[in-house]
Amino acid sequence: MAEDTRQDKRASFSALTEHSTNGMARTSGKTGASKKLVIKNFKGTVTVVLFPPTAPATGEDGDRPKLAENYTEDTWLKLRDAVGAIQNSTSIKYNLEELYQAVENLCSYKVSPTLYKQLRQVCEDHSMDNLSFLKRMNRCWQDHCRQTIMIRSIFLFLDRTYVLQNSLLPSIWDTGLELFRTHIVSDSAVQKRTVEGILEQIELERNGETVDRSLLRSLLGMLSDLQVYKDSFEERFLTETNRLYAAEGQRLMQERDVPEYLHHVARRLEEENDRIVSYLDQSTQKPLICCVEKQLLGEHMNAVLQKGLSNLLDENRVTELALLYQLFSKVKAGLPTLLQFWRDYIKSFGGEIVCTPEKDKDMVQDLLDFKDKMDNVVQSCFARNEAFINAMKEAFETFINKRPNKPAELIAKYVDSKLRAGNKEATEEELERILDKIMIIFRFIHGKDVFEAFYKKDLAKRLLVGKSASVDAEKSMLSKLKHECGAAFTSKLEGMFKDMELSKDIMIQFKQYMQNQSEPSNIELTVNILTMGYWPSYTPMEVHLPSEMVKLQEVFKLFYLGKHSGRKLQWQPTLGHAVLKSEFKEGKKELQVSLFQTLVLLMFNEGEEFSMEEIRAATGIEEGELRRTLQSLACGKARVLNKNPRGKEVEDGDRFNFNNDFKHKLFRIKINQIQMKETVEEQVSTTERVFQDRQYQIDAAVVRIMKMRKTLSHNLLVSELYNQLKFPVKPGDLKKRIESLIDRDYMERDKEIPNQYHYVA
Repeated sequence: MAEDTRQDKRASFSALTEHSTNGMARTSGKTGASKKLVIKNFKGTVTVVLFPPTAPATGEDGDRPKLAENYTEDTWLKLRDAVGAIQNSTSIKYNLEELYQAVENLCSYKVSPTLYKQLRQVCEDHSMDNLSFLKRMNRCWQDHCRQTIMIRSIFLFLDRTYVLQNSLLPSIWDTGLELFRTHIVSDSAVQKRTVEGILEQIELERNGETVDRSLLRSLLGMLSDLQVYKDSFEERFLTETNRLYAAEGQRLMQERDVPEYLHHVARRLEEENDRIVSYLDQSTQKPLICCVEKQLLGEHMNAVLQKGLSNLLDENRVTELALLYQLFSKVKAGLPTLLQFWRDYIKSFGGEIVCTPEKDKDMVQDLLDFKDKMDNVVQSCFARNEAFINAMKEAFETFINKRPNKPAELIAKYVDSKLRAGNKEATEEELERILDKIMIIFRFIHGKDVFEAFYKKDLAKRLLVGKSASVDAEKSMLSKLKHECGAAFTSKLEGMFKDMELSKDIMIQFKQYMQNQSEPSNIELTVNILTMGYWPSYTPMEVHLPSEMVKLQEVFKLFYLGKHSGRKLQWQPTLGHAVLKSEFKEGKKELQVSLFQTLVLLMFNEGEEFSMEEIRAATGIEEGELRRTLQSLACGKARVLNKNPRGKEVEDGDRFNFNNDFKHKLFRIKINQIQMKETVEEQVSTTERVFQDRQYQIDAAVVRIMKMRKTLSHNLLVSELYNQLKFPVKPGDLKKRIESLIDRDYMERDKEIPNQYHYVA
C-alpha cells in the first residue's frame, strides 16, 4: 500500500493494533523530526507518521530540551489510567499515539527503570485484585454452565434413558458440576482466593460501600451448587462475622448512648437479613442472626440495662423501650435479665416515693402516676407480657410496704380529698376511674386496718359535717372495698350509712313532735343518732351551751327515749355545726360555723371584747381546741373577729372583739372548714387505736390457735400467726403478746421444754 501521512490513517492505528500480534518496526530519525511506524504482515504496508508534541523548553545551554515541571508524574497518571482501562475492558480516554510518544519521551530521559517498575506493579496489583478475580471466576462459571446446558440438550436422549436407568451414574449436568468442582474450585488456591474475595466484598458492604450483589449472588450460588458452600465459605464467613461484631459491640458500647446503640443493633440485624435475601444461602440465616445477636446484645445485656434502662423509663422513651424488649426477646436469657432490671427499677423508684417524708403530700398522686406510666410501658412496649405484669405487682407490693402504715394513711386521706364536697377536679366518670386506680394501689398494702381507721374517721366527718360530694360515689367506694376485703371489713362503714338514713327518719318524726309542742323553739335542731360501735370514738367534752340549746337537747332526749327505752344518749359536740344569722355594717350575713365557733361568737351578743381566758371560762372549750377555733375566726380568710395584738397565732392574753366592718361577697359564708382539718392529736390517736386493735387481734389469734392445737412450739405458733394475721407484725411484738397471755393464764410454758406452750382451759 502506498505511503499516506493523512490524519485518518493515524486514527486507524488503534483499530489495527488491537488485532495485531506482530512486532513493530520503528524508523528512527533526528530528534524533533516526524517518525514512521510500519505495521507488517498485511496485504500492504500502512505507515503511520507520529508527529512529536511541542518540543520541551530548551535548557540554558540550548543543547538538550528540558522536561516541563511535573511532566513525569502527570504522564504516569495518564499511562496508569490507560492500563487500568485495558485491564477492565473499558474505553481508553487518551489517544494511543499520544500515549506511545509519552512512553518514548520518558525513556529518552532515562526514566525507564522507574517506568518499568511502576508498570509491573500495576499489572501485579491487577492480578492480585480480588474483585477482578471474582469477575473472571464468575465468567468462567457462567461459561461452564452455558456450555454444560448446551451439551446436555444435545445428549438429552442419552441423559433420559441410559443415564437415568443407571443409578450409579451422575446425570450430564451433575457430571459437569463434578468436573468443575474437581478441576477448578477444589484447587486450594482458587478456592481460598474466591472465598477471600467474597468475604472482602461483604466486609466492604458492611462498612457502607456499594458492591455488586448480583456477582456475589452468582458466586455463592456456584458454591452452593457445587456443595462446598458450608465447608469452604460459611464457616469462614461466620468466624469473620463473629470477630467483626465482637469488636464493634465493644467499641460502640463505649462511644454511644443506649438509644443510639439499640437503633444500630436493629439496623445491623435488618442489613444481615437483607443479605440473606439478596445473596446468602437460606441455611446461613439462623447461625448468622444468632451470631449478630450474641455479639451485639448477648455479650452486653447487663451493660445496656445498667447504662440505659433507668433513663429510658425516666424519660418514658416508649419507642426505644419497645425496641429494647423486641431485641432482648431474641437473645437467650434476654427477657429474664430485662425482667430483673425492670423489677429493681420499680422497687428503687417507688421506694424513693414512699420512703421520702418530704414527699408525703404528693405520695399517692405520684404513686398513681408511676403506676399509670409502668402500665403503659407493659402494654405499649412489653407486649403485655404476663411475667412483666406479675413482676410489676410484686415490686409495687414490696416497696409500698417498706414504710409501714404511712402509705395506707395517706391513701385514705387522698380518697377523702376526692370524695369531699367542693372537689371540682373530676366529673363522676373521672372520679370513678380515680377510685378504681386507688383500689389497685390499695391492694398492695399489707396494713389495711390502718386505711380502714383513717378512712372511717374521714368518712364520719364527711357525713356529719355534710361535706360529702356524692352519696353515689361514697357507696361506690364502699362496694369496691367490700369486693376487695370482704363484708367484715366494711360492716362498720355500712353501719355508718344506715345510722345517717335512720337519723333522717327520726328527724322527720321529731319535727312533727315539735310542731305539737305548746312552746315552739326559734332554733331548728338536727340530731344524728350514731351507734357507738360503728363510728370512730370521740373524746367526751363538756362545753357550756346556751340555755336555749340545753332546753332543746332535753326535749329531744325526752322524745327519743320515749320511743327507744333502755338506750343511753351521749352528746358529742366535736362535730356539731350551726348556721348563725349575723349583722354587719355591710348588711346581714349567714355564717356556717362549728359548734365551738358558735359558742364563741354568741358571747359577743353579751359584750364588746373578751380575752382568751374569759372565752375559755365561759364556753368550757378545751384550750387547744379553743386556740384553733379563735384562730379560724380572727386569723383566717373570713375574719369576723378582730384580735389584739395582731398575729397569726393565738397567745395567752390576746383580746378579741367583733369585727363590725367585716365584708364578703357571699351571703352565706363557710367558716367551719376547720372541722374537716385533721389535728396532730387526731392523727396520733387514730394510729394508736389501730395498734391497740392489732394487739387484741394478736391475742385472739394466739388463743384461737392454742385452743385448737392444745400444745405447740414457739416457731410453729409464730408461723401459724403469720398465716392468720392480715397486717404486718414483727416477731418481737408477737413474743410480747405471748408473754402477756402467759401472765394472764391463757397459756403456759412447758416446764421441761421452754420453747413449747400449752393451752390452759
